[in-house]
Parts: sequence; structure tokens; C-alpha cells
Amino acid sequence: MFNSDLYENPNMFDMFQRPSDSDQTERDDDNNDTKSGTEVDAPSADDDNQGPASSGPSRRRAKRKRYHRHTQRQIQEMEALFKECPHPDDKQRKQLSRELGLDPLQVKFWFQNKRTQLKAQTERHENGLLKAENEKLRAENHRYKEALNNASCPTCGGPAALGEMSFEEQHLRLENARLREEIERISGVTAKYVGKPIGPSFSRFADRAPISFGTQPGFLGEYGGPGGAAGGPGVGAGGPGGGLGEVLRPVSVTNEADKPLIVELAVTAMEELIRMAQSGEPLWVTDENSIDVLNENEYLRIFPRGIGSKPFANLGFRSEASREAAVIIMNPVNLVEILMDVNQWSTVFCGIVSRAMTLDVLSTGVAGNYNGALQVMTAEFQLPSPLVPTRENYFARYCKRHHDGIWAVVDVSLDNLRHAPFTRCRRRPSGCLIQELPNGYSKVIWVENVEVDDRGVSDIYKTLVNTSLAFGAKRWVATLDRQCERLASAMANNIPAGDLGVLNSSDGRKSILKLAERMVNSFCTGVGASTAHAWTTLTGSDEIRVMTRKSIDDPGRPPGIVLSAATSFWVAVPPRKAFNILRSEKFRSEWDILSNGGVVDEMAHIANGRDPGNCVSLLRVKGANASQSNMLILQESSNDATGSYVIYAPVDFAAMNIVLNGGDPDYVALLPSGFAILPDREGPNRGIGITEIGSGGSLVTLAFQILVDSAPNSKISVGSVATVNSLIKCTLERIRTAVMCNDA
Repeated sequence: MFNSDLYENPNMFDMFQRPSDSDQTERDDDNNDTKSGTEVDAPSADDDNQGPASSGPSRRRAKRKRYHRHTQRQIQEMEALFKECPHPDDKQRKQLSRELGLDPLQVKFWFQNKRTQLKAQTERHENGLLKAENEKLRAENHRYKEALNNASCPTCGGPAALGEMSFEEQHLRLENARLREEIERISGVTAKYVGKPIGPSFSRFADRAPISFGTQPGFLGEYGGPGGAAGGPGVGAGGPGGGLGEVLRPVSVTNEADKPLIVELAVTAMEELIRMAQSGEPLWVTDENSIDVLNENEYLRIFPRGIGSKPFANLGFRSEASREAAVIIMNPVNLVEILMDVNQWSTVFCGIVSRAMTLDVLSTGVAGNYNGALQVMTAEFQLPSPLVPTRENYFARYCKRHHDGIWAVVDVSLDNLRHAPFTRCRRRPSGCLIQELPNGYSKVIWVENVEVDDRGVSDIYKTLVNTSLAFGAKRWVATLDRQCERLASAMANNIPAGDLGVLNSSDGRKSILKLAERMVNSFCTGVGASTAHAWTTLTGSDEIRVMTRKSIDDPGRPPGIVLSAATSFWVAVPPRKAFNILRSEKFRSEWDILSNGGVVDEMAHIANGRDPGNCVSLLRVKGANASQSNMLILQESSNDATGSYVIYAPVDFAAMNIVLNGGDPDYVALLPSGFAILPDREGPNRGIGITEIGSGGSLVTLAFQILVDSAPNSKISVGSVATVNSLIKCTLERIRTAVMCNDA
């Protein structure tokens, strides 16, 4: 239970509660609801014939008001400015008055009246929602009474003792009312301090034209990954592998004394995020990779007492902050649902989020959505390589819908409340602003701001990590953009003209895409340095990492002992070339040992993005001679500005026939392998002359999953590990040769 006295203390939010003079003036102006900028006093016709003696009550009663009507052009111009800036300053009002031929006071009063009108409309809408909620509670209360009246005694069959029944009923209803009051109190406090409108600077970012996709907005409700409900305490997602509750670092559920502190921290973080997202130079500067990076000195000047204003330099921490913006093919409501539902969030960002869990829900929001929702979470962020340590965070996530319709979601670390070993990554206020655009699109500004100790990063990845491409805002936005395109493709009702092969129905198309999604999630779970999947490390050399796990009663994996091996290496070719060669069936026999030199044909092709390389393919490998059996391979390739993936898995003929006809893909056993390709500006060989991200070398991670024994309780042999090591080393050399000797 929250202590309401904490919120009545005027010093609680002293850091951002004290208004400026201009803010106070604007609030005073908004309260003058009776003023009119178009009202002018005019004498009556009788006034001209009356002398001074006629002054008095009778003359005041005879005095009339003359109203000036604005022209259509004047109204349109003021409406346009109001959309960008509901609170113009004196300079803006004077300039507008000169352009429209109005008095500055008329402009001032018009804006006051407009704000009052908008506020009244908002209040009417909220009142309607509250009335609907009230009716819902009344119906629920009536249902309880009906059940109580119809209750019977389980012993004798007669009427139940109402005294005994009503006590439990009353207790539950009182508890329900208490929880509702707590939610409303949190929402009221947060709305009080972050209800300011977001300024017009949002429109400066991400002006690229919307992409053309034959889909409808609002598709996420049917296709959003596992778990459509909001995460509650203990709700987690960690991809295939299970056991998330057992492998997460122990963190106690939020106690009552910490809740007011978390609310205060979340509200302050929301204020800081909005200011950072809106600001330009000198707070943000553009580096040589065209990425907006934070000017740390300016940040400390603007937020001298802000969250994370003193980097832990003496502890080996460094500041890492970036900003990115884009237009996304998804409406704001569905984007907010992805961010606030831990299962959907982990699925969409499976390449970044290796595991996540909602530990506590302080507020579920109001009005049937996530407006005002506040959660306590823990998550681990990864790069697809075993050579880069993961970043674990314990943080609060707060969502707020502002009066101008822009949603904001902010994260902020709660390390000072955590009774656990010292963390290597501290999350300053980070998150995104989401603005609705026509036709189901959204404009997103993303800010990533962390302090991190990354001294454990391998030398070949340090340049990439230091450029903010590894964990920065650009990677989050690029992943979100690509995944939303994939979701739009998956929900298409008709088979697009670009899809080829044996696909005969939209149900079969959706089943293959669902199977490919599970394959990608399984690959991402095992390719990084995370231990969330509870695999046992057998060897920990710098070159190859080998892990094992038992697969028992998992319909998505064959039963037995599964061995995974992963390694990362550098090649002196641009990432795009490496991606095109590794995904092409034309060059597959040059590096894939399992193909046995056979001919590879593409049986089915499903495009799921603007990039031609973003697709799902069903490949058939024909044996080089009659004695070799044919093999089917399911493959998904994806590419964006920050990296690319080529992920594949052998599949059974009979199982794929069921999937192609629209059957359930959850029972198709998969052991995915593949590649993660990241750009590198400065490879190990400085003589190559790499000067630009995306045009120089590539950092490639190769990962295999192989069933070495069908008996889950058997012990893995040293020979099996040696065989897998030999396989991955041989494949590595073949890849080097293929990408260096071919053009794509």
C-alpha cells in the first residue's frame, strides 16, 4: 500500500515540480476561460445623443458587445500553429498577429479558448470511459449478488448461510477496491507530473516516405508471438529452452516501502526522456557513421541533478548513448503492447533480448490500455556472438500517453533497490516516443542511454561496441522496423505475387512463417553469451564454445542430447556480400558439408520485407548420386542496417507436407544452425583499408546445433565433441573461401 503522505509532500518532486514563470503564466491564461479575443466594446446608437449626465446604470445596461469573426484563413493558420505548439510565446503570437492582421491579444485569447475547448473534449471522453467502467463494476456487483442469492449449502442442499458467504464476498470486494484505489493513485501522481504536451520538435525526425504494404493496421492481436496478455509478477520470456525462472539472478519482488521511490524515479525518468528525445545540438551530435550520439558534457549541464548524471568512471564504466528515428508499419497501440508485454517484447527483439521477466506490476494502466502502466522488470541484452558479454539490467518500465496523443515508454535502472551482486550495466532513462501517422503507421524516436563496463568484450568486437551499433538505438529501431514488416507480411490475407513454389494457400504460408519464427528464436537463444538456456559449457576456448543440453518432452526438438557449437571470426568482405553468398542456394554446396555436394533448389519463397534478402525459403537438396536421399531445409534470411542473419534447419518431408497444407507447425522438430553477420569498420588486418560501416569487413558468428545421441540420459562422449569441433572448423574454412572467391 502506498503512503499518500509521500505524494502530498511538496519537496518529493522538487527537482522537476517547481514551474518557471512562463509555465505559470500559461496556466493562468488557461484559467481565464471567460475572456474572448474577438470581443470588442461598442457604444449603442443612443450613446451619441446622451451627455455626461446620462452615464450610470441605465447606460451600462444599454451598452452592447460587438463580436469580430475570424476569416477562414486566419482560423486555418492558427489551427496549424496550435497543432505544433499549443502554448506559443509572445514572439510567436506577435508574428502571427502581423501575418493575419489581428491584434496580439486576439491571438492570445483564441489560443486560450482553443486549449479550454480541447481540455473539455478530453474530459468528456475520459468521463465516458469512467462511466463505462462504472457500469461494468455495477454489472459485476449484480452478478455477485445473483450468485449469492442462488447459493445452496453443500451439506443439506438448503439455502446457504448468508453470513458466512457474505464475509468472504465482502473481503474479496474490499481487496478489489483497495487495488483499484492504488492503481488510480499511482496513475494520478504520474499524470500530475508528466502531463505536459510534447513539443513540435518531434516532427523533425524520420521523414522518409512510408513503405507500401498490402495489409491492415491492427494485425498484432492475431500474430504477436507467444503470450498475448500483459505480463504480471513472475511472467517471463527467454526463448526456447525454458527454465527462465531458474536461471535468472534472484531478485526479490518489490516491497511496499520501495514502491513510492520507484514511482518518483519513473516520473523523473519520463521527464528526462522526453527532453532528450526532443533536443537537438549541442546535446546530440552526429558521428562519422551518421548516428546521433550524446554530448556527455552538455548532458551533465542540462541534467546536473538528473538520473545517472555522474558516470562511474572510477569503476571502469563508460557512457554509451545514442538516438534514432524511423517510420514503422504499425499503429501506436500495438507498438505499446509489444513494449509492455514481456513475451511479445522478447519475441520481437529476440536478437537483442536473450531473456526477460516481469517481476512486479505496480500499475496496469487505466481506461483499458497501458496508459499509466508501471512495471518492474529484469532483462539480459546480447549481441549474437559468444565473444561479447551480455548486459543484465534490473529496471522499471513506465508507459504514458500524453495529451497530444504521443505515447512514451521509458526504462530506468533500479540498482539502488537491488539486493544482489554489483551490475555491469546501468540503464539511464531510455525508451521511445511514438506518434500516430495515417494508414496505421507510427513515427518512433528511440533513445538508448546506459553506463556500462564492457572490458570483457573481445578485441575484434570492441570497435563495433564503441560505435553504438551493437547495443545502441539504431539497432533497436532497425530490428523493430524489420520485425513489423515481417508481421505485416505474415498477416497478409492473399499470397503476394513474389511468393513462389509449392505454396497453395494462405494458411500454409502462415504456418511456414510461424515455424520459421520459432526457428529464429531458438537460434538466437543459443548463439550469444547468455546462460539463460541452462546449457552446460564443456569447453570455453576463445575460438569455439561448445555447450550441451538434454531435450525431453519438447515437441519442438528431437529427444536426446543436443550439442551446440559457436564461434566468431572476421572476413575481409563487406557484410552485404557475405550475406548474399551465405543465403543463396547457388553457393550453398561450397560451404555446407551436410549438402554432400548435391544440387540445391528453392521449392518455396516467401518475401517478408522491403529488402529482397528478407525472406523464408524451403530448399531441397538432391543427392549427388542415386544412393543419397534428398533433404529439405527451412531457411530464413534477414538484413537491416545493423546486421543480418541466415538461419536454417533440416526438416522432415512428412512434417513439412502437413505445414504446407496449413497444419500446426509447433510439433515439427527443429535444430537450427546459421550465421549472424555484423559490420566492422576496423578489422584485425589494418592493411585492408576499411573506411566505412557496411563496405569493409564483416564479423561472422557461426553456430551449429546437432543431435549427438537420441537417449536423453546418456553421457556425451569426447569423440562427439571432437566431431563437432572438426565440423565447425571445416565449415569456417569453406566459408572463408566461398565469400572471398565469389561475387554476389
